[in-house]
Amino acid sequence: MRDRVWITLGLIVFLVGITYPIWFNNAAGVRAEAPVLRKPVKGPNCVAPLEYMRASHMELLTAWRDEVVRQGNRRFVAFDGRTYTMSLSKTCLDCHDNRAEFCDRCHSYAGVSPYCWDCHVDPRQARTVRAWAGRPQAEGWAR
Repeated sequence: MRDRVWITLGLIVFLVGITYPIWFNNAAGVRAEAPVLRKPVKGPNCVAPLEYMRASHMELLTAWRDEVVRQGNRRFVAFDGRTYTMSLSKTCLDCHDNRAEFCDRCHSYAGVSPYCWDCHVDPRQARTVRAWAGRPQAEGWAR
């Protein structure tokens, strides 16, 4: 019975510690602002409506990947009947031409790390790499 006070005190400290993040976030009242994105360069229309792309672009890109790699089909008929080539580099990044200002801002805000860039190369980075690779070699460096 002498330990009742210590057990009660321990439970109170435990509950305060566990629930502190909830209290702190609600008390601060600070919410992160959604990133402001630059509008696409080419045309106002995307392959799908804006709301769909915000919520489900990852599923669309996964479906495209599966269709192209497994079925060999590169033709996508959009919601409005227009036809596109299924390609992250040639279709998506043709309009959203700056990965840092478009993709990376939202992914950082959402705290996700997409694996798109494990295989695909940002066209801007590819130009930089090609330009750098074409420079004359310094002495002592072998290709």
